[in-house]
Amino acid sequence: MSSQVVPGPAGKAATGIAGDHEPRRPGRPRSEQAEQAIIEAALEVFAESGADGLGIEQVAARAGVGKATIYRRWPGKEELLLDAIGALRTPLPQPQGRSVRADLAALVEALCKEAADPRRARQFALLHGDGLKYPRLLARYNQIVMEPRREVIRSVLRRGVATGELRETTDVDAAMFLLSGAVLAWSGPTREQSGPRYARRVVEELLRGLAAR
Repeated sequence: MSSQVVPGPAGKAATGIAGDHEPRRPGRPRSEQAEQAIIEAALEVFAESGADGLGIEQVAARAGVGKATIYRRWPGKEELLLDAIGALRTPLPQPQGRSVRADLAALVEALCKEAADPRRARQFALLHGDGLKYPRLLARYNQIVMEPRREVIRSVLRRGVATGELRETTDVDAAMFLLSGAVLAWSGPTREQSGPRYARRVVEELLRGLAAR
């Protein structure tokens, strides 16, 4: 049986499917796939060119979509990057709760592994470098990515104070920033080959001053 073709405007054949104003090409990504491709492309272009160098046309070409597809979801590049920053959030290891020393070493090791990723390091540097020009981006990064991680470290330190592993007078915020700063120092040009060994050294040195006597 042959299928019926309904003549469309200007003599063109139409399928007769209601609401299908923009026929899809074969292999065109679905909405969720397209959005994921756009987010990934935005992060790639940002890592290469920074916020100033990022253009919607570049992102569209990298993602394999039209510019209109991006503009239907985001009014501009800053709004796109604000959403893309959420994709940088990756979970830290769940503290085991048996030893503050072991939990802190595992957290520092995980942060060092991430800092060893050149693209993530570049994104971090660009976000902080562009912080004055794009304060919403930096605020979003701190809120979505950095602060939850800091709170995981704080929770381990607070637990150590509560269990008597650490001194009652421990400055939790200062200790947390010392650990975070050690990760930044490790990710520089003097980086060692062994992240686990470095993580243990950092935690051991910190606990020399914080451990309960």
